[in-house]
Amino acid sequence: MDLSPETLLEMQRRMLRIRRFDERASLMVKRGYIPGTVHTSIGQEAQVVGACMALEDGDYMTGNHRSHGHPIGKGSPLGPLMAELVGKATGVCGGKGGSLHLADFAVGSLGESGIVGSSIPIATGAGLSSKVLGNGRVSLAFFGDGAANQGCLYEAMNLAGVWDLPVVFLCENNQYALSTPAHTVTSGVIAERAAGFGMPGVRVEDGQDVLAVHEATAAAVDRARRGDGPTLVEVVTYRFNEHSEGLRLGTDYRDKGERAAWMERDPIVLFRQRLIEQGTATAEQLDGLEAEVLKEVDDAVEFTDRSPYPDPSVAFKDLYTEPIGALS
Repeated sequence: MDLSPETLLEMQRRMLRIRRFDERASLMVKRGYIPGTVHTSIGQEAQVVGACMALEDGDYMTGNHRSHGHPIGKGSPLGPLMAELVGKATGVCGGKGGSLHLADFAVGSLGESGIVGSSIPIATGAGLSSKVLGNGRVSLAFFGDGAANQGCLYEAMNLAGVWDLPVVFLCENNQYALSTPAHTVTSGVIAERAAGFGMPGVRVEDGQDVLAVHEATAAAVDRARRGDGPTLVEVVTYRFNEHSEGLRLGTDYRDKGERAAWMERDPIVLFRQRLIEQGTATAEQLDGLEAEVLKEVDDAVEFTDRSPYPDPSVAFKDLYTEPIGALS
């Protein structure tokens, strides 16, 4: 694809933002600073950024339980995201969403959920609203290989196909649903299921290549924006860390050689080498980029430290809406 040097460098910047943000979040949850747990996208940055940067600023996106990276890939600043993980009032959801249920409407991130597959219908509804309003916006639904077998996905794909909705269904096939290998519970190729709903299905075999993901997603986004309907994109990738930080499973369900081989294909390292080899940037420039991102993460933590926790009086604010015509 004919991408400008600025766009290529921005891809590397956003992948680094996700990696360093998630590394810091992992450390913070282990030290008890973040309540509960977090699910990191370490190893999957190319898939996230390649897809998100195929969207326009006004387009919609929904994530899943592993979704700090998606708003970052869409352009969210790091401070309010980190504050949300800690539960601070300055978080993107006022500290009420936390790691599993954050959203950033400012960049079109409509939310995520720990309920497997539950954000897919929301993305489809956003696509319906785009068609009704005629605003030209596209909706991108991220989901994992575990959610590929959820009924809500196929209900959403059916409606999107019948109504030619501008939706891209993107399966992040990192090959494990928690500790369950995808090949033991999923029959056939996920991308090929698109044919049953009259839409194209595309499989990106190397999800560690940010440009390959971007090209496939951009084609699907362009198709949706033209009014030609939805597409199913499956991206084969791998998570380097455990399912969630701090989780200790009773069995070693991943082969050590498999994990080591995938870690040799670190998307950030691979793209850095590519940028240097094609003359887009020097090693010194990319070192400077990494230093800038580390400072952004440090600043995000400092912003979080300075931020207050929500006042108890707002506990029930935003949970309910009053019916039309209700007394004030």
